[in-house]
Amino acid sequence: MKSKVVAGILAILLGGIGVHKFYLGKIGMGILYLVFCWTGIPSIIGLIEGIMYLVADDDTFQAKYCKK
Repeated sequence: MKSKVVAGILAILLGGIGVHKFYLGKIGMGILYLVFCWTGIPSIIGLIEGIMYLVADDDTFQAKYCKK
């Protein structure tokens, strides 16, 4: 069971290099974020994802974002 607060903060602070994706067990997406980190686009997406993680309720977060 992953913490939505940890995932949200990682996405906001280190989302540009995909740390939150590695934390959630989505290794392929994490590598994709690393490959495109020089463009700045993953940083913007990470910020948006971090906010989405933090405002989601716990059950929705676990069902939607955590690898099972």
